[in-house]
Amino acid sequence: QLQLVESGGGLVQPGGSLTLSCAASGFPLDYYYIGWFRQAPGKEREGVSCITHGGRAVNYADSVKGRFTISRDNAKNTVYLQMTSLKPEDTAVYYCAAGPPNYYNDYGFDYRYLEDWGQGTLVTVSS
Repeated sequence: QLQLVESGGGLVQPGGSLTLSCAASGFPLDYYYIGWFRQAPGKEREGVSCITHGGRAVNYADSVKGRFTISRDNAKNTVYLQMTSLKPEDTAVYYCAAGPPNYYNDYGFDYRYLEDWGQGTLVTVSS
C-alpha cells in the first residue's frame, strides 16, 4: 500500500522560502503522477503543482508560477516542492497525493479522483 508523508512546513515571513518533502513508501514514486495541493481555512482544496511519472512534465497553478518548483529524487523516493517569495496568501495546509500516470491529462488539478494522500503539513506565511 502506498503511503505518503509530507514534511517541511512551518512559519516563514513574507518573501521567505520553504521546501516541502513528500516521502513515499510501498511503491516507487516514479511510477505515479504526484501532485501538491493546499487548503486554506474556509477555502476549497486547490492544486498547486504536479509532476508526471518519470518526471516528463511538470505543471503549476498560475498563482505559484515562477515562485514554486517541483522536483523528484527517485533514489530517495521523494518529491519536493521548493517555495520562494512566499506570500501571506500561500498560508495553507499542503498535501501531496499520488495518482495514475496520466492523471493530469484526464483531470488536471481536480483533486476529487485522487485516493492516496499524505496527512498534510502546515505552512504559515506571516510577519
